[in-house]
Amino acid sequence: MLRITCQQASRLLSQRMEAPLGAGMRLRLRLHLFVCDACTRVARQFAAIRLAMQTLRERD
Repeated sequence: MLRITCQQASRLLSQRMEAPLGAGMRLRLRLHLFVCDACTRVARQFAAIRLAMQTLRERD
């Protein structure tokens, strides 16, 4: 089954910060984000954190 819960999506978003997800997990996450506004907001927050971390690394 392709559907995942918000809790699973949150876990995948966190894991994605450390390493790329496999194709199957990426697909499941994308499908969930397509239908879940709350998790989409969380994904945007993770993206902002990732960008801030990259910016800090570039300054060092």
